[in-house]
Amino acid sequence: IRAVYAGWTRDTSLAQMRADWDALFDGPVTAPCQPVDADGIPAEWITVPGARSDGAVLYLHGGGFQIGSIASHRELMARLSAAAGVRVLGIDYRLAPEHKHPAQVEDACRALRWLLAQGLAPERIALAGDSAGGGLALSALLAMQGEPVRGWSGAVLFSPWADMALTGASHVDGAVDDPLNARPMLQAMARARLGREADPLHPLASPLHASAAALALLPPLLVQVGEREIVRSDAADLVARVQAAGGSAQLQVAPGLFHVYQQFPGLPAAQEAVAAAGRFLAARLGPPAAATVASSNEGPTP
Repeated sequence: IRAVYAGWTRDTSLAQMRADWDALFDGPVTAPCQPVDADGIPAEWITVPGARSDGAVLYLHGGGFQIGSIASHRELMARLSAAAGVRVLGIDYRLAPEHKHPAQVEDACRALRWLLAQGLAPERIALAGDSAGGGLALSALLAMQGEPVRGWSGAVLFSPWADMALTGASHVDGAVDDPLNARPMLQAMARARLGREADPLHPLASPLHASAAALALLPPLLVQVGEREIVRSDAADLVARVQAAGGSAQLQVAPGLFHVYQQFPGLPAAQEAVAAAGRFLAARLGPPAAATVASSNEGPTP
């Protein structure tokens, strides 16, 4: 990652950054992958052999809302599918700065509605995401609280960026030695996403600042973060606020590790983290219905 960062200058185009990021993580994937149109959103089913088809995990990739894609996260989604024993739907939501907030939230909600339209009950649908995608998963869940659908099974958040205003202690006290991210970079990404109009403290932009009543309605959360992360307080404060509101959230902090370490399968801690995430998702989705093991790459079965 540092080598990629080092190769970027002020003259590097955003298109080149996106291509570099996809190339960095777009490795071999043994799981079958099937592109689908999720109500106008480019998407892809990632399904390991034997995965159940009566449930699904909607995965929202990270990348500061400006880079990242299905390609950059396909390998991580495949490992999560294997760990949870269920299909994962990755989507290419609209990116900034071409598409400002709330475009990303709108796309995530549209994907959730699409999954419902395929015949899946909300209790058979979980969410997962990393970094910006982790915050986006929370924003989508908050946005969907205004609809009659209830009972999402849960969400796994890897190093979630949940505070566009960067108000947490790890953002401002300088005590965190983050080897990958810095406050000026996050500030620039937040400006690119929000523009001049959006309020960085609005809950759909920064779900950390949602009301206690809204946080209490979130499904159970598993939040993982590395000790050496500038967004560490996003994770810790989120879990503390959800718990204080009466909701269910658990925090796992990986000593000495960095942002979205789960994306590096060579790290034992990454393997353990994805395994824990898989166990959490499998438990939240409940026992599989009879005869629901995926035998093809078509959409989910009711």
